[in-house]
Formats: sequence, C-alpha cells, structure tokens
Amino acid sequence: MLTGLVDGILGGIGIGSVLLLAALGLAIVFGLMGVINMAHGELMMLGAYTTFVVQNVFKSLGGDWLETYILFALPLAFLVAALMGLILERGVVRYLYGRPLETLLATWGVSLILQQFVRSVNWVLVIGLALFCLFFFGGMWLLSRRADWQRLRGWAIALLLPLSLGISAVTGNILSQTYKLVVTKPWFGAQNVDVTAPKWLRSGFSLGSFQVSSVRLFIVALTIFCVVGIYLFLQRSPWGLRIRAVTQNRSMSACLGIPTQKVDALTFALGSGLAGVAGCALSLLGSVGPNTGQNYIVDTFMVVVVGGVGKLVGSIVAAMAIGTLTYLIGSDAFRPLLTAVPPLADFFTFFSSTSMAKVMVFALIVVFLQVRPAGLFPQKGRTVDA
Repeated sequence: MLTGLVDGILGGIGIGSVLLLAALGLAIVFGLMGVINMAHGELMMLGAYTTFVVQNVFKSLGGDWLETYILFALPLAFLVAALMGLILERGVVRYLYGRPLETLLATWGVSLILQQFVRSVNWVLVIGLALFCLFFFGGMWLLSRRADWQRLRGWAIALLLPLSLGISAVTGNILSQTYKLVVTKPWFGAQNVDVTAPKWLRSGFSLGSFQVSSVRLFIVALTIFCVVGIYLFLQRSPWGLRIRAVTQNRSMSACLGIPTQKVDALTFALGSGLAGVAGCALSLLGSVGPNTGQNYIVDTFMVVVVGGVGKLVGSIVAAMAIGTLTYLIGSDAFRPLLTAVPPLADFFTFFSSTSMAKVMVFALIVVFLQVRPAGLFPQKGRTVDA
C-alpha cells in the first residue's frame, strides 16, 4: 500500500520536473512583460526537433558519438529556441505590448505557423526563405544607410517586397522542377519521430524496494541545474538586476536609464531558450511531433498561474504539486489507501486515467483560484500595489 504511494510520488516528481522545466521560461516572460505567449509550446517543439536532428547527425558519425549527443543537443536546443523567441519578440510581440488580446491572438497564429512549418519544411522552403531574407532585409539594411532613408522607406518596401518574393518563388520552382523529390520531400512530415535516449540513460537503479528511471533522474537533475542557473542569473548578474527592476516597475526603470527594450528582448530569448531545453527533455520521454508542445501548454500556464505570476519559487511549488497530484490520481495510488471508505475509493477510481486526472486537478485549481486569485506567491511591488 505504502509502496504504491511512494512510487507514485517519485513518478509525480518526474512529471513535476518536466512541468517546471516547461513553465520556467513562461513564468519569466509572463511575469516580466505580461505576454501570454501561446507559441511557447511550439518553442518546446523546436527544441525537441533540434534534439532529433542532433541525434541523427551523431548517429551518422558512428562509434560512441551517439552516447554523447544529448550533451550537444541541450545547448543547441536552447540556442535554436532562443533565436526563434528573439525573432518573435522583435518581429511581432514588441508592437503589441499593452494589448494582451492582440498578443494572445498573434502568438497563437505564430504557433499554428510553426506547427505547419515543421510539417512542410524542405529544401525548397528553406532556400526560398533564405533568399527572401537576403534580398528583402539585406536591401532594407543597405538603403537604410542613406541620409534620405525615411523618405524612401515606403518606396523601398513596395519595390523590395514583390521583388524578393518573386526571386524566391522562381528559384523554388526551378529547384522543384530540376531536383524533384530530393528537394521537395518534407524533412519531418506530419508523423511523429522518435528520439532514442543514450544507453546510459535507458537503464535504472534500485532505491530500496523502488526502481528509479535514469531518464527521469536526468530530467530532475537538469531541472535543478536550470532553476539554480536562472536564480543565480536573476540575483547575481547585472542583467538579472535590470530584469527584476523592470518586473517591479517598468516606468521607473526606464526613467533610471535601464534599456527596457533590450531587457524585453533578452528576457523573451531567455524564456524561449528554456522552452527549447524543456523540449529536449520531453523528447527523451516519448515521440516528437508537430503537436508536442500543445500537450503541455495548458499545464504550463496552470503552473505559472497557481504559483504566482513571475515568482520562481511559486512555479517550483506549483509544478511539483500539480505533477505529483496528477500522477497519483492518474495511477490510482489513492484507492488502496481508501479501501475502508468504499465511496471515496470508487470516486478516485473513476478519475484513475491520465485525462480524467487532469480534469480533477483542473477543477481543484479553479476552486483554489477562487480563494487565492493571485496564486501561492502573489507578486508584490509598487506597480502591483497601485
């Protein structure tokens, strides 16, 4: 009886670690800028696909290289997701600050674009995008060096946009006609792909009468590393100090000379990079597909809201609580403890599946937010108090 409960708690800590890793970046972005980034799940997906690509590259090298790919995949997943987050912030989100509904809709649209991009990406699409960026943004950059740039800006866009699109379309058409399936075949497609953990992560070890999975232990250690790293960055670095200052009071920080736009871009990139690391960790637990991020985005938002927006310790407590409770209910760990009370045992048995456990946990969260709408650790500061 007790063995099942402890086993459930250990499994729940593993699920909670994944949730915390996924929610860490969102908590920072949401806490600082108030941006509801619906594309956060797709940034996790990009991290997972980056892991898949790195795995295949190392597999082609042969030998023992495959056993080390995860060590290279983690930083690369962070960089790819951070770069995409930076592009998203500079290209879309920065024009929508203070407009939460438009930001939500825009990032949701970006999430759909990223899902379809992963399904359809091939050499023709990549070369076409590269040519468009080269001619359009390169041309804009060259013309912006002229003294009369502001006068020419409208004309430059009207000329460069169709020209760049035309060159990209014609080049893509020529490549498709010449090389056919070699350049038009999707890299990933709509089906899920599998990431195989290295041998040293496939085993487990015994802890008394319990069996602990090495992969879940690795994810817990990775989560602790990321949490400690983020804490030290926010508390001990100059940019961490600026981020905390902007979180407390953006207007006052700007008056004191803090470059709030740079802080926003850095924060968004940092949060997105953490989503990439979460995606890398998720790829070790199951197959990777275009909808991978969607499976976790709601849980991630729940962690941020229950923990308290922008509070690191709140996210930790909420992730562990939600992960453990969901796992315990879903694995029917409460039923053996409640055999003396049949109605309660039947009640928990009814919710003893993954989907029904989520329903029960979300219902409990709704009730909890009626009592503490600001979460476990509410944000404090002059702006909030006002």
